[in-house]
Amino acid sequence: MAIILRLDRVMADRKMSLNELSDRVGISNVNLSNLKTGKVKAVRFSTLDAICDVLDCQPGDILEYKRETEEKTKEKA
Repeated sequence: MAIILRLDRVMADRKMSLNELSDRVGISNVNLSNLKTGKVKAVRFSTLDAICDVLDCQPGDILEYKRETEEKTKEKA
């Protein structure tokens, strides 16, 4: 997938645990864990908004775009 989730990096920068973020955002640990590990196909804007509010960050701090061709080139190397 061309979208890479960097939630773990932002959480580490803010020294916030998965449990604390889950409580403050209002989503389950399981759903937040799936988001953190990139096991999701979509994110609601309301969820992204709540995460950014709690972590005091921008969506671009959490989401990164990489072209598919770059990933395939790295896999072949």
